[in-house]
Amino acid sequence: RNGSDLFLTADFPPAIKVDGKITKVSPQALTGQHTMALTRAVMNDKQAAEFERSKECNFAISPTGIGRFRVNAFVQQGHVGLVMRTIPALIPTIDSLGLPQVLKEVAMTKRGLTIFVGATGSGKTTTLYSTLKSLATPEVNVCTVEDPIEMVEGTFNQMQVNHGINLNFSAGVRALMRQDPDIIMVGEIRD
Repeated sequence: RNGSDLFLTADFPPAIKVDGKITKVSPQALTGQHTMALTRAVMNDKQAAEFERSKECNFAISPTGIGRFRVNAFVQQGHVGLVMRTIPALIPTIDSLGLPQVLKEVAMTKRGLTIFVGATGSGKTTTLYSTLKSLATPEVNVCTVEDPIEMVEGTFNQMQVNHGINLNFSAGVRALMRQDPDIIMVGEIRD
């Protein structure tokens, strides 16, 4: 149905978001045991350990033949919940999105800062990646620090945040500065 998100929460049927509207896909409500089992089924052992410790975990999965998804696992009112957002396989072009060409100029401004903001599902990530992809050439070194890496792009140097080795966003930016970047994309500004 071309949904953007899948919601799995206790005491509510599985639901998807299509064109901004949440729609139940089953009449059967999930139990806390269901949501816990489904959440654990998409995690690796490292993610499960982080989830157990912090009661939240963000990661990406790519089930073969299905697609790529950004996953947020959380505990809500004592029950495990899961939201999975679809990630497009191909990064669209600025032109295919109908975006203004000035985005390229803004992103290439020396010593500048560009911030993409907007509501969930408004197209921030797609717009950002299409802009960066239009700029990435052998002469322009595009580096990213993300948690998780959302859209995989071979022309970028993409760094995954790893809290297990104290590689947070700020440490990632410091590490990328040693790689002579022309553009650094920071996936989130949390602190």
